[in-house]
Amino acid sequence: MTEFVDVVIVGAGISGISAAWHLQQECPTKSYVILERRENIGGTWDLFRYPGIRSDSDMFTLGFRFKPWRSTQWIADGASIKSYIREAAVENGIDKHIRYGQRVVAADFSDEDNRWTVTIEHDGVQSTIQAGFVMACSGYYNYDQGYTPDFPGIENFGGTVVHPQQWPEDLDYAGKKVVVIGSGATAVTLLPALVDSGVGHVTMLQRSPTYIGVLPGVSPVAPKANKYLPSKAANTVNRWYAIGVSSMQYRLARRFPKNFRKALLTMAKRQLPAGYDVEGNFGPDYNPWDQRVCLAPDGDLFRSIRSGKADVVTDRIDHITETGIQLASGKHLDADIIVTATGLTLQLFGGATISRNGEVVDPGQRLAYRALMLEGMPNAAFTFGYVNASWTLKADLVSQYVCRLLNYMDQNGYTTVEPVTPSGDVQRLPFTDMSSGYFARAQHILPQRGSKGPWQIKHDYFRDINSLRRTPIATPELRFGRQRAAVSASSATGAAATASTRRPRRGSCGRSSRGTCRCRRARCW
Repeated sequence: MTEFVDVVIVGAGISGISAAWHLQQECPTKSYVILERRENIGGTWDLFRYPGIRSDSDMFTLGFRFKPWRSTQWIADGASIKSYIREAAVENGIDKHIRYGQRVVAADFSDEDNRWTVTIEHDGVQSTIQAGFVMACSGYYNYDQGYTPDFPGIENFGGTVVHPQQWPEDLDYAGKKVVVIGSGATAVTLLPALVDSGVGHVTMLQRSPTYIGVLPGVSPVAPKANKYLPSKAANTVNRWYAIGVSSMQYRLARRFPKNFRKALLTMAKRQLPAGYDVEGNFGPDYNPWDQRVCLAPDGDLFRSIRSGKADVVTDRIDHITETGIQLASGKHLDADIIVTATGLTLQLFGGATISRNGEVVDPGQRLAYRALMLEGMPNAAFTFGYVNASWTLKADLVSQYVCRLLNYMDQNGYTTVEPVTPSGDVQRLPFTDMSSGYFARAQHILPQRGSKGPWQIKHDYFRDINSLRRTPIATPELRFGRQRAAVSASSATGAAATASTRRPRRGSCGRSSRGTCRCRRARCW
């Protein structure tokens, strides 16, 4: 017989561990399993191995709300983050629910059975598992390959070409000339890491500049908070300070883009050699946060440039030669190693084929309800983090909302829920208005957002706190359904009794007592 669980979670990274923890806390009677295609926990932080790999969000918000980040460091390296995720899983018994090497290749929802059939591939052999609900926590990019443009003449290069997503562990770059093509977070991370690791010289070659913000390596408040406050209070202070700083900076950047741009360029100018072309190399022709603002902890990128072992070149590639890169300006960059830090290839649901009653669903043609469910797709949710704040902030909110939804369905005898097509006055828009290359290339596969209501996507944590934690579950945009089969009076009574034992441990009002919310307001269920 095919195995059945209440919830299948796809992915054992930050989103998957968050989903599992909230299920255990808020829906303790629900059975679940985590299907992870890799052989280790950690997701992104197990995949990337290039020098200097680190978070591009502060750890007080990238860390889980239920497991405080105890260090005073804002930014952490990849190995520390992976270890932190594993600790969170082991401490809460989540690791016992993870099945490794399980690649989800397809998922089909049956209206007749009111359940999902998930097809898994392991060591070339396929099997299935059925579930009442599926949570896609596998991120938004292809783990198998990154994005690399077609560079003319690349086949003639006599050195080594490597993409950061497939960084060889035995790559020897000591004393060599390295050109990193790209200007995003990966390139900004690689340049100082390579300099510190003994590279001969490294050049970051960018087609267009990127804004660089400087963040202190140590939180301004964490050392004193950790020293003088109880652990729980210190975590609250550290976390909300980080949320407040990032939120304020983003709002200021969007409201006063010219002033914010000037501040970023002034900051860069102060840390670079006199006469350096700051505008040409760090002054994009778009406003801050039209694309992500990259972080340089303690100004490490600028420090590397000052050392003379690194530089930034803004130009276009004409072609690749045997010894390096010929630029459109006529300049030639000599290289022993070319690193193509040229971006990600986006995909949803880990590349699995999603269908309903055997008919394939195209997410690019569906609206996203509250940025976590697809129009016309029953009993499924996905996690897509913020583009302007840490991924975990959104992951935790999505997990909380799904748990509220599952409890509401149990208490009302529902077995299915799906967002329904809105009225015609809701305009369909691209998922995000970010102009970053990897988003622009993937707009056709990303869900759409609506012009109003719960179909909007604001990337605003404070707005989402209200939307996902506090607003009523039952809305006109959601359609709930029951089992089609007739239920006898006795079995219905039994079902009601079962539902009553599945109340959440606490309502969103926070007034909880032994698993039952005292206020009993609808919004808490």
